[in-house]
Amino acid sequence: MDEYLEAFVREGEEHVTDLNNALLCLESNPGDEEAMDQIFRTAHTLKGNFGAMGFEDASDLAHAVEDLLDAMRQGEIEVTSERMDHIFAGIDEIEGCLDEIETHGEVKRTVRPTIDDLRDVLSESETEDAPSEFEDDEAATGSPDIFEMSRLEEANQSVFHVTVEMDETDMPGVDAMFVLEDITEDFEVVDAVPSVDAIEEGEYDDTFDLAIATQEADVAETITSLGKVSDATATELDLGDQEAEQTFAETDEVTEASSEESGGKAINDIQSVRVDVDQLDELHGLVEQLVTTRIKLRRSVEVDNRRAEDELDELDKITSNLQDTVMDMRLVPMKKIVGKFPRLVRDLAREEDKQVDFQIVGDDVELDRTILTEISDPLMHLLRNAVDHGIESPEEREAAGKDPTGTITLEAERERDRVNVTVSDDGRGIDHDVIRRKAVEKGIYTESEVEQLPEQEVAQLIFHPGFSTNEEITDVSGRGVGMDVVHDTVTRLDGSVSVESEEGEGTTITLTLPVTVAIVKVLFVESGGEEYGIPIKSVDEISRMRPVKTVDGEEVVTYGDTVYPLVRLGGALNVPGETKNGEGMLVKVRESERKVALHCDDVREQEEVVVKPFEGILSGIPGLSGAAVLGEGDVVTILDVATL
Repeated sequence: MDEYLEAFVREGEEHVTDLNNALLCLESNPGDEEAMDQIFRTAHTLKGNFGAMGFEDASDLAHAVEDLLDAMRQGEIEVTSERMDHIFAGIDEIEGCLDEIETHGEVKRTVRPTIDDLRDVLSESETEDAPSEFEDDEAATGSPDIFEMSRLEEANQSVFHVTVEMDETDMPGVDAMFVLEDITEDFEVVDAVPSVDAIEEGEYDDTFDLAIATQEADVAETITSLGKVSDATATELDLGDQEAEQTFAETDEVTEASSEESGGKAINDIQSVRVDVDQLDELHGLVEQLVTTRIKLRRSVEVDNRRAEDELDELDKITSNLQDTVMDMRLVPMKKIVGKFPRLVRDLAREEDKQVDFQIVGDDVELDRTILTEISDPLMHLLRNAVDHGIESPEEREAAGKDPTGTITLEAERERDRVNVTVSDDGRGIDHDVIRRKAVEKGIYTESEVEQLPEQEVAQLIFHPGFSTNEEITDVSGRGVGMDVVHDTVTRLDGSVSVESEEGEGTTITLTLPVTVAIVKVLFVESGGEEYGIPIKSVDEISRMRPVKTVDGEEVVTYGDTVYPLVRLGGALNVPGETKNGEGMLVKVRESERKVALHCDDVREQEEVVVKPFEGILSGIPGLSGAAVLGEGDVVTILDVATL
């Protein structure tokens, strides 16, 4: 796809997201003037961008949306949810146009029915559409490029020549449109140079000229006080002076000449650039290769080669800085994917005749773009379940003594190198007894086994691969449907998922995810002649072997007054060589990961490695998360301490 077309599509997608969210704010608060202004600016920009790129049908569609919004803005049509449905349908069509432009380079769909629908809604206004004051003026103007003296003489008031200087802006046309509307509230605009349409399209060079008829004297002061205006000068005209017409003609010529001489607006220093994701992925791949090569080089150098060691230390610094920079470049704020969720929740709630207050907290938290892309669908699934099966109907909530409007919250919070993303609702919660019954029916547990499970573990059963069914499990709040897919996706990203629920009070599902992927710092350990890697983030303490005790038939070691189960890597991984059962080292795992101590024969160095997750038949093996390539092409298994 052409680079300009791609930039146009990306910008259009951002406008659609902004428009959806601003419309939601307006729907909940029809008197929100700030939201209305933002909506109108964005719709106007979309219309202009489509037209500038030659997509006339899409431009007409955006124009129809803009006109309907303008009628609401002028108070001609009341803001209602039913009318907003039509506007949202128009936004969906615009989004569909952008998708087709990205895929085919053109708009293939027929948007005329949607345009007609929007026009029909507009016709509901009791106030007939009348030409604006600007349109009347322009129609009467034989040549919009200069002020006509005959028109000025028709004004029965003092006429001022006003030069309006605008602030710097990315949307000159939209800002000028609002300024002109504010001016007409106080004064009568007799003429404009360039024409009003040209000004509203941004076709002016920082300033434009107006002929204003008024009996007031503080014209310049009033206009200067308007937002987006940096300065304004006003000169009263002597309508008997025939040189006035020539003055305005010269003004227009000077404007054109200065524009040609300057070549447009001054270009500021570029503060940021767009990076193609393919180039970013390629750069990331090269960094992975550099990290792997660094490991090979260090292992191939003799210990007594002091000079080589110094050079390697310098290489470590350079590689680490480059790695950090690339990782930061790949970080994307959560708002990139959660921006579309308010509209999703709104539509689902209307379909279900439910009232939902959706809140987003921490959308500025950043994650690797790969992780962010992967969790988009799981989060949408969790939100659908929360609306569809978690939140009760208004009548049911009132009968239970609750507010008829349910609350769903999506929250992201960073903790060191992990991010917790929670989806919580104050709905009906999970019926643990029903889950126990379903677990027995599915053959996951026997009746005696399931009765002994703690409540927390019962709730986790909704993520069991065999727990889902193709039919909707309404008596389990539907939370078993597809939850295994959510669990698998998060686990594949080296994350974890948990659920907490209280019947009648609501449910909270937490996704714990790494901030970045691939390059991980690990601690190398040895057991039975085999080498393994343990992620440093999971390690709490390293010590020599401690006395072993047996409690309920299980081996344990103590740290202070705390007892930790002992896992011997040699036995857990069935290593082929002989292990140091009575000696060796202990690696205590962080309690946030798992309360356990790992026994190994020896602990070696720490190193950053490129971890490749296991796929196919190797994926999902307890205790294993992936593999890393070391010097001479050696492959080392990276352990998953949570499932070991």
